[in-house]
Amino acid sequence: MGQHFLRSPDVAGFIADAADIKPTDTILEIGPGKGVLTEKLSTRAGRIIAVEKDPRLVTHMRDNFSKTKLEVIEGDILKVDLASILPAHYKLVANIPYYITAKILRTFLEPPAGVARPETIVLMVQYEVARRITAEPPDMNLLGLSVQVYGKPRIAKRVSRTYFKPQPAVDSAVIAITDISDAFFRERDIDPKHFFELAKKAFGSKRKKLSNTLGIASDKRPQHLTLEEWGEIAKG
Repeated sequence: MGQHFLRSPDVAGFIADAADIKPTDTILEIGPGKGVLTEKLSTRAGRIIAVEKDPRLVTHMRDNFSKTKLEVIEGDILKVDLASILPAHYKLVANIPYYITAKILRTFLEPPAGVARPETIVLMVQYEVARRITAEPPDMNLLGLSVQVYGKPRIAKRVSRTYFKPQPAVDSAVIAITDISDAFFRERDIDPKHFFELAKKAFGSKRKKLSNTLGIASDKRPQHLTLEEWGEIAKG
């Protein structure tokens, strides 16, 4: 199902450490697989909610973690009713299928009604995707902007492809996103929908100046703008 299973307990421990987990924390884990990361989470967190799509792995996880504070939910994370399974405060920590990275980030940074944003997000992603998420001007991109308006991302560790089975074609990275909130929009009284419409339009023709794509008096291209400049443009 597009999953590359992490087989290194040491790397799993690093992921858990990057999330700064406390005994009172609730953790949402997506695609726990055979539980290498779950094992590390279970020694740190007070509660773990794991969403797994593969029924065989659901059975495996329930059998092997029956004595822990783990709740395994069978289903697709992009289709389950998040409001019914998530508390008001939680952290998202996971080694996710790489092909849904952007969808996962969008789902949890711009959650549906009744669903809280996680306090922290720690994910294993492709290394080049991690670089895009943490990019700064003059190399900003739509994915990076979409994450950085909601939180502070950093690459916590580069991880060799040899730590996975099956082995992916590229290296991976542990990315941590902290200080997650919608304060960027609230403080500036900006409608997120309007903001992202402008951003998508600008990055759709990123080689063109904003004077051409957005019709504003600016000779800059979208990848050169800071978050503050994006906020000023969205406010008009």
